[in-house]
Amino acid sequence: MLRNARVLSVVTGELLAGDVVVQDGHVVAIGSGYEGVREHDLGQAVVVPGLIDAHMHLESTMLGLAEFSRAAVPHGTTSVVLDPHEFANVLGVDGIRHVLASGRGLPLDAFVMLSSCVPASPFESPRGPLAVADLLPLLAEERVLGLAEVMDMAGVLAGAEPVLAKIEAARRRGGLVDGHAPGLSGRDLCAYAASGIMSDHECTTAEEARERLRLGMWLMVRQGSAARNLAALLPVLRELRPSRAMFCTDDRDPEDLLAHGHVDAIVRQAVRGGLDPVDAVRCATIQPAQYLGLRDRGVVAPGHLADLCVVDDLATFEVLAVYKAGVRVAQAGQACFEVGRDEQAGTRASVHVRDLGPGQLRIPGRPGSASVIGVRDGELITSHLVEPAPHRDGELVADPGRDLLKMAVLERHHASGRVGLGLVRGIGLRAGAIASTVAHDAHNLLAVGADDADLRCAIEQVVRQGGGLALATGGVVRAAVPLSVAGLVSTAPATDVAAQLRALDAAAAALGCRLQRPAMALSFLCLSVIPALKLTDRGLVDVTAGRVVPIQV
Repeated sequence: MLRNARVLSVVTGELLAGDVVVQDGHVVAIGSGYEGVREHDLGQAVVVPGLIDAHMHLESTMLGLAEFSRAAVPHGTTSVVLDPHEFANVLGVDGIRHVLASGRGLPLDAFVMLSSCVPASPFESPRGPLAVADLLPLLAEERVLGLAEVMDMAGVLAGAEPVLAKIEAARRRGGLVDGHAPGLSGRDLCAYAASGIMSDHECTTAEEARERLRLGMWLMVRQGSAARNLAALLPVLRELRPSRAMFCTDDRDPEDLLAHGHVDAIVRQAVRGGLDPVDAVRCATIQPAQYLGLRDRGVVAPGHLADLCVVDDLATFEVLAVYKAGVRVAQAGQACFEVGRDEQAGTRASVHVRDLGPGQLRIPGRPGSASVIGVRDGELITSHLVEPAPHRDGELVADPGRDLLKMAVLERHHASGRVGLGLVRGIGLRAGAIASTVAHDAHNLLAVGADDADLRCAIEQVVRQGGGLALATGGVVRAAVPLSVAGLVSTAPATDVAAQLRALDAAAAALGCRLQRPAMALSFLCLSVIPALKLTDRGLVDVTAGRVVPIQV
């Protein structure tokens, strides 16, 4: 019994004074005159449904599910929908099964959407492709809800059989199909939605959001660590109060998670931005539950799961306590549960890189102009810049004085020796290099730096530690974040991982890096399905044109 509560009805928008009665993990009554075997007096605190993250990549937290639950549940999150796309690129179907298995027995319901695009495009090199035949057996799994973000927009619009077969397989089994359609509009967006794709989390402008809602699609408002779209989309939420809108984090790093929160942080930001508090809570509870078909949650009402978040007030939204299936699992920001270690069988030894030869980081070139990736902090979209080529002795080189760094992507699944090379602007490093195996979506080994020696040093450290991140300068490793699970996830506690990232951030800032979250920002420089220019192990990709282009113009 939760006594002396104010219960938010997300259906009517009212705050109802009364008690919440829980039996066998479910709410059975709201009102007065009941007696409980165990009673908690809430002192007029507000009870809202447990919060739902409609779309996220666990791997971006760099934590296993057990450790993630210890960090997220105290912020009111009781359900998450995971796209294990990163694990799938590195480990194949076994990566998806690993995520499903690691979600058992936690005070957090972790649902899975099956990764639809492995590889994300023909220009990326995962461990191996996933076809519809690989995914079909998983559609019968209890916690699998459908097909994750369909990034192959070109394939959908061209009627490509492999991608349409995956969409159809999910639909035949009553599953959802999530979208990923940055910049798509007009006839192309109509065709994309007509294929059976139901949602999109890639909107960056109010116009994009409005168009998707008008076409009946569900709008996922993303507020993560790398891409933060809430402010741009709030005018649409305030004006239309759409019932087909929901919040998601997509990619949230452990620093943000521990310092600012999870979905609760989005609710607070939305309210500060002028969204009605009830509408903000609806975007985190009933509306994602309706989209996801989770009929047993999303409201505080008889017959529904007693997944409950207790907050001080709807406007300030400070989480005081969290109940999962009627059991108090967090109090005053601290987890009230213990979890075992994440099972990591078969997820190690995933970094297979052939030793770099003496000339493999060399970019042959001549005086003239070069295509350069332009980085924008806080955005996944890059620019395709044309700059005078920094040139010396028959090769293109980094020129940190002009904020031009060398970038390399090494294939790391089969030790093929394939290396893609390019130039990047907008990072700001005056010296040193950063290397990482977190590089969406194929997660080959990425490195950016001001000189070849430090590039090699950072790369070699990442290989030695079995994946993760490393920063080197002057031939010395100055900071490292070991991620030995698939080269994506740590076995350390969340606080330790956040501390390691802060140390890397500080070391990068001392070298002139202008990115707030270097690890997260750099990880998207290989993602060849978001414009405009990216680099993979296969070369420099002009995403808009859909082709590999030479570095020199």
